[in-house]
Amino acid sequence: MIKLYGVPRSRSLRVSWTLEELGLDWQYHFINFAKGDSRSESFLAVNPCGKVPALVDNDLVVTESAAIVLHLAEKYGDRKLLPTLGSDASALHHQWVSFIICELEQPLWTIGKHKFALPEEIRQQSMFAVAKWEFDKAAAIAENWLPDSDFLLGDKLSAADILLGHTLLWATRFEQDIPPKLAAYRDRVTARPTMVKALEKEVAGAE
Repeated sequence: MIKLYGVPRSRSLRVSWTLEELGLDWQYHFINFAKGDSRSESFLAVNPCGKVPALVDNDLVVTESAAIVLHLAEKYGDRKLLPTLGSDASALHHQWVSFIICELEQPLWTIGKHKFALPEEIRQQSMFAVAKWEFDKAAAIAENWLPDSDFLLGDKLSAADILLGHTLLWATRFEQDIPPKLAAYRDRVTARPTMVKALEKEVAGAE
């Protein structure tokens, strides 16, 4: 049985979306940070970092959202969400994954940390302007790289699309400016029934 520990709309949504794309049977376990779930002995046994998402796949425990998404795609996707290994498309996929996590998402997490994640006494309002500058720069590059096809690698959804689609949702929630081509891509990709179903399952699990 696959178990996903998460919080609705957090990075765990990338994983639940992937699980739905692959048609897998899975259970959602809501981690209520306000009630101290992330510091409980049982959860720390799953992820000593005390963060979400965390995935339990039978005897395997995987943390870090991009790693989980890629693991699921490799193990269960039969190349459905990944290009052929060693192909030019695979190289571009690696590039997109790295760029999304290291460049596009990083300033958003800076915003998150200084909004709610860090202890209040070390949060810095000045970091919001820095993060916006970094995000705008990365978003402009992504806008330029974005192909005219429906998805990043052509006419089929890839793991990188899931990561990018979710990251753009996160940027929207943090009230960042999204360039027009990226905004249209965000709306198109995140309207997929699998993403909607994944979010509904997360929200229901947190009630």
